[in-house]
Amino acid sequence: MPVLLPTSPSPASQAVDVGPRPQAVRGWGVGTEQEAGMGGLRLLAVALTCCWWPPGCQGKTLRGSFSSAAARDAQGQSIGHFEFHGDHALLCVRINNIAVAVGKEAKLYLFQAQEWLKLQEGGPEYSCSEKLSKAQLTMAVNQTEHNLTVSQIPYPQKWHVFYADKYTCGEGNEDSQVEEIPFEMMLLNPDAEGNPFDHFSAGESGLHEFFFLLILVYFVTACIYAQSLWQAIKKGGPMHMVLKVVTTALLLQAGSAFANYIHFSSYSKDGIGVPFMGSLAEFFDIASQIQMLYLLLSLCMGWTIVRMKKSQSRPLQWDSTPASTGIAVFMVITQSILLLWEQFEETSSHSHHSHHSLAGILLIILRICLALSLGCGLYQIIIVERSTLKREFYITFAKGCILWFLCHPGLACISIIFDDYQRDKVITIGVILCQSVAMVVLYRLFLSHSLYWEVSSLSSVTLPLTISSGHKTRPHF
Repeated sequence: MPVLLPTSPSPASQAVDVGPRPQAVRGWGVGTEQEAGMGGLRLLAVALTCCWWPPGCQGKTLRGSFSSAAARDAQGQSIGHFEFHGDHALLCVRINNIAVAVGKEAKLYLFQAQEWLKLQEGGPEYSCSEKLSKAQLTMAVNQTEHNLTVSQIPYPQKWHVFYADKYTCGEGNEDSQVEEIPFEMMLLNPDAEGNPFDHFSAGESGLHEFFFLLILVYFVTACIYAQSLWQAIKKGGPMHMVLKVVTTALLLQAGSAFANYIHFSSYSKDGIGVPFMGSLAEFFDIASQIQMLYLLLSLCMGWTIVRMKKSQSRPLQWDSTPASTGIAVFMVITQSILLLWEQFEETSSHSHHSHHSLAGILLIILRICLALSLGCGLYQIIIVERSTLKREFYITFAKGCILWFLCHPGLACISIIFDDYQRDKVITIGVILCQSVAMVVLYRLFLSHSLYWEVSSLSSVTLPLTISSGHKTRPHF
């Protein structure tokens, strides 16, 4: 059982209003024949961004007001929650109006998540006073600064913080509209040396280091391959547009990682971070997701429809028909709506979530359906394909598609075996790594000059990109 230990006052920290987490909308790739469809998607992205630019991330340095009216209406005013771990975790609260706090007998109540869930499920079985009496920790707010040390925590767990006073459970209702009490609260975990200076909750620990390593890998990879990749794109060729779209999506992912790193670097110092950078990271991530969705759907559906019609591919672009473009645009819009819906419902500050909301569940179902439909379409092409080279081409592409679409649903299922505080981290880190691997697979496929030119010389019907007969003997790479 957690116990109260005396602790010295912690240093002051800048505070921020608590708000919903950042969200974003997405951008798209381009192509010569795809300009109309992609232009429409860009307009959708701009419209969504103008209608709703998300507020900043929720920090662990909180500022607000203790309200008797709010506490009475909800049988306890919810202040926030935090995943404490280890010994000597700290809750520090500062107020200015001590006289009002003492007069109202202001108190803070801390509930473990499991206990609070039981109380919520109990409903009318528990009265207001009975609920408050079951708090694991209670702290009277009667000083300018008060520190509560949470110790002897056997494993990381979420704690809910509530405010209540003598008016909360119906005592003296006629005076419940008295002056509110402005406050500043810091929620801290012990660092490596055991000092309560870590603003990261148990569910966020390690993400700062992960994003640092990720941008380091991006930087080293860019130094090694950027020049050769730029030359390949600059020279044009049948894979020109595909490489541009994949490269843009990769740059968006790198931008998201960099913005997250900046946000978490600041967050580690003050518990607030840079809310704009958190929002920007969300924007880049969602833009990358939709760009890749449009590319993969457009390619796969284009191949399937063109093969059914037995028509010739147009030069210097992926196979595209009004039907394939329409399907891709429809699926992009559907996923965009679900993503925005999920962003409104979720409260986590990460780019990827455990999908407890209805929108999140629908997103998982959508991605599974996309993976199955694309897999079936590519399978039908592969089983009738006689050329070994072309079969290898489609098989490799299918692996990249399936990994891209199924990594998120798969990790959401796998995360169930982990503790609650680990699930978001497992999904966030796992999805980023899996999608990076999928991009590497697609890059290797699209940049494989010899394989592509051998395949393209055999047929101009089933390949994603082909060149006109006048250019078949002279590659543009």
